[in-house]
Amino acid sequence: MASDDEQIYAWTTQHRLLLADVLASLAPGQWQAPTLCAGWTVHDLAGHLVQPVYVSFRRFFVVSLRYWGNTDATVAHFARELAQAEPAHLIELLRAHAADQVSPPRVGPMGPFADACIHLRDLARPLGLSADVPAEHWQTLLDYLVSDEVAPALVPPGRLEGVGLRATDADWSGGIGPAAEGTLEALALAATGRSVAADELTGPGADLLRHRLRR
Repeated sequence: MASDDEQIYAWTTQHRLLLADVLASLAPGQWQAPTLCAGWTVHDLAGHLVQPVYVSFRRFFVVSLRYWGNTDATVAHFARELAQAEPAHLIELLRAHAADQVSPPRVGPMGPFADACIHLRDLARPLGLSADVPAEHWQTLLDYLVSDEVAPALVPPGRLEGVGLRATDADWSGGIGPAAEGTLEALALAATGRSVAADELTGPGADLLRHRLRR
């Protein structure tokens, strides 16, 4: 398992550096563009990206008490707080801490890895950017998303129940049930709650997944 974790850490480092490069390439106005994270601009999302390497678990826990333990509300709090920093500073932080090996409670190294994969496309898709992670990384993430070990914050219980996922751009499938078919990227984004990606899926399982995302 240790060697598997080291691979995940290495890939997460690559993704953070790629995210920093993408952010550095943006025009000032693009920092206020919307992302696939509801209510978040690119600037907000950039703030969130440095949270795992900038906010300790202790600090996160203390602030979560203000929100009655609501993880999503606490994450949004830190995204807004960290997004007060200038874009150049956020990029600098992301690069400086790219290799930090963060293993949050309950999710371990897969948490930051999933964040880096998903959030890259959260900001790149609306801006029409092609920046993406390798297919092998999406497959590794999807293996986790359809597993019993997946964190509820990524895939809530029941979302993928009775739905099979099948990639159209790689030899990958997972889950049990009528298939929802699409690219590796679209499957991962849909599994983690992005309705725009779910709309790209086809097959008998796609309608069920879309229905669950819109409830």
